[in-house]
Amino acid sequence: MKVKVHWVIDGIAEVEAESLEDAEKIINEKLSDFVSSNPDIEEKMGAKAIQGKGYFPGSEEDA
Repeated sequence: MKVKVHWVIDGIAEVEAESLEDAEKIINEKLSDFVSSNPDIEEKMGAKAIQGKGYFPGSEEDA
């Protein structure tokens, strides 16, 4: 029987960067390199996109 699984990987990375944009770029490059070096993620598991948004820690979050 063929079954589809919609999956999501969620995480929060903490990096030293000059700006939010630089932090996003650092993480995007690391994740893109990981996906490129693990072709099964795209070919067999159907990965379609990497998405992220930089932000500064707020009062509800440990810095």
